[in-house]
Amino acid sequence: MTMKQDGDAASVPACFISNHEGFLGNIKKFIRDFVVTEIDTDGRQVNTGAATLAPQSTDKSSGSRKRDQNHQGSEDGDFAADCRFDLTISSPDSLDLSMVLGQAVSEQLEQFVVSLRDEAEEGEESGHKELSLGSFTDKYQRANVHRAVRHRFPFLMTVTIQPEIRVREDPDYRELSQLVTEEEAEDFFRFIDAKVQDSSYTFHPDDNKEHRTAVHHFLNRRFGKLVETKSFNQQERTAISVRLRERGRPKKRSAEERREEDVYTGERTPQKCVRFLTGVFLPAFTLCKENLETLEAISYMAATLGVLPSDFTYAGIKDKRALTYQSMVVKKVSPQRLMEKRAELEKRGMRLSHIRPAAEPLKLGRLRGNHFDLVVRDLKSHGGSAAHSGAETQRRLAGLVEEALQNVQVRGFVNYYGPQRFGTGQSVQSDLVGLALLKEDMVNAVRLFFSPEDGDDPPSQAKRHFLQTDNAKESLALMPASKARERLMLRALNRYGTGPEGCAKAWLSLPHGMRVFYPHAYCSRVWNEAVAHRLATLGHHVRTGDLVWTQQEAEQTDDGGECGAARIHVVTQAEERQGAYALAQVLLPMPGNAVRYPENAMGAWYRERLARDGLDNCRFRVGGLKLNLPGCYRPLLANLCNLSYRLQTGEEGAGGGRATGNGGGKSEGRFKATAEDAERDESLTLTLNFDLDSSCYATICLREIMKCDL
Repeated sequence: MTMKQDGDAASVPACFISNHEGFLGNIKKFIRDFVVTEIDTDGRQVNTGAATLAPQSTDKSSGSRKRDQNHQGSEDGDFAADCRFDLTISSPDSLDLSMVLGQAVSEQLEQFVVSLRDEAEEGEESGHKELSLGSFTDKYQRANVHRAVRHRFPFLMTVTIQPEIRVREDPDYRELSQLVTEEEAEDFFRFIDAKVQDSSYTFHPDDNKEHRTAVHHFLNRRFGKLVETKSFNQQERTAISVRLRERGRPKKRSAEERREEDVYTGERTPQKCVRFLTGVFLPAFTLCKENLETLEAISYMAATLGVLPSDFTYAGIKDKRALTYQSMVVKKVSPQRLMEKRAELEKRGMRLSHIRPAAEPLKLGRLRGNHFDLVVRDLKSHGGSAAHSGAETQRRLAGLVEEALQNVQVRGFVNYYGPQRFGTGQSVQSDLVGLALLKEDMVNAVRLFFSPEDGDDPPSQAKRHFLQTDNAKESLALMPASKARERLMLRALNRYGTGPEGCAKAWLSLPHGMRVFYPHAYCSRVWNEAVAHRLATLGHHVRTGDLVWTQQEAEQTDDGGECGAARIHVVTQAEERQGAYALAQVLLPMPGNAVRYPENAMGAWYRERLARDGLDNCRFRVGGLKLNLPGCYRPLLANLCNLSYRLQTGEEGAGGGRATGNGGGKSEGRFKATAEDAERDESLTLTLNFDLDSSCYATICLREIMKCDL
């Protein structure tokens, strides 16, 4: 079944798996009509205190997933404030100093650095030339300024004369830069500042023994208490490796110690609290955000807590126009610091709760899925008849809802990537930026990235100014502080220029997760088009040459909506005749350099589709941006589980009116409208509750249910 569509909806094809009629309705009329709650890898919702705390769980009454009902109060405040955390190496362009120092002081610092470099090039000594960054009464703010300046400009040293902070050139940097390249010197000082446990830094190969000896002597003289150095041979070249010294920790740990550090799910014993306080564990928390993008929320939190955006890790991106709950892990922040800043963050639509220890940072995709609580208001049939025109119309509409939910519960829905993957409502969608990056057209990718919207809001004004003037500095002054990605790019463009090399460095200023989002968006659009073409041309049956996963392989993959390339099976003619596989087992590849394409008409379709965009010889690697896209396999169909629903009369939806439906999605409990209902002229509201695997979209599931664009 297909459906006509236009506008932004074209990013998601309108080819469905079921043939029911569907219905119309309004979603996200209110922010709280769309609630998303992350489900962790143990199957628990993260807005409950049980998430990552207690291993015991009880069955949810209406489904097979596990939920912990044994939570005994909040754990906030149970940990000391003076936790010690290792710092991590991060890109020098991944912090906007203007958010730490203010725009004016940040520009003064840039000018100060330029003057130091000019003097160095002319052979002049900078002596004790200093710049005051101002006074900072809060010790956390001072610590943030010290770290941010050293991270951005490792050749500077910061000095506190309370409450004032001053900067000057680090004489150790000047001496080291006479022995190695400036790039190596900067990287080495970042390595020293980071103090990442068990980490090392290797200088470029150097076959001059006398020169290596001079470098060894300098490092041992200035940093001997922190590091140990040695020369080693690799591929007939010799290089110096620097490793941080152990800090009183035994080199070998028992198997029990390693298991304790892998995961923390039991009760908080004193021994485990000690491990948390000594830096083995990182603080995790549940973030509840409202009407905010995930990356926008991270930018706010980073500025408030005095850390980098890259210090936050998370399992997935959540909707903006929704109330969402998700787990996050942050480095370099104590639990007490998180609690101190909760009130300030709440003013910006973010609530932090369930602060708890985590053994390691989160990784994208490390979740079971998401639970959705949705409200669809003002239900109408596709014929245009209003739902409140009478009891008979309401009964018919209730039948349409029940038929649609039963169909999707049994047959599933086409597993499209949702429109938010491509930037719904944007004048230039993310997949076009990704296509330009895959072609390594850095300048065009930047200009597409800065395409303004139709409105006259401040971000659009700043983007429009940049495209018209090519002046990154003026555009940076116009760009709101909340637009972290745009400001990082503009800072880099101002520093390196707007030519191909400068644009490449601008992309490198973004964290890797942000950079790779755009090529992934392009590959996602190709996947959406592929699945629509597959259903339209090969039908709803498994065909020879299709790629499938067997039940055994399915159990070995993650619970998410995508899987890796391990042992994908190609359907044979005999298997097609025997009906050995179901459509739900069919996979389609996301384009990449390590995937296998179907060995039927779909393989040729992929080649033609990529060639149409000039990617027929694409390696799906962008070396200059450190991007590699191996690709993956995504199931053609997805399923919802733990479905419950109810129909109500009245505008309040979940709060008022008569409820109907049922807790398990079964057929009993039809809506019964009365003449009194019709006379009150009340519309129908549908409340839905269900779970989806990771990388599956609730809006796509609703499209299949309702048979309309949302």
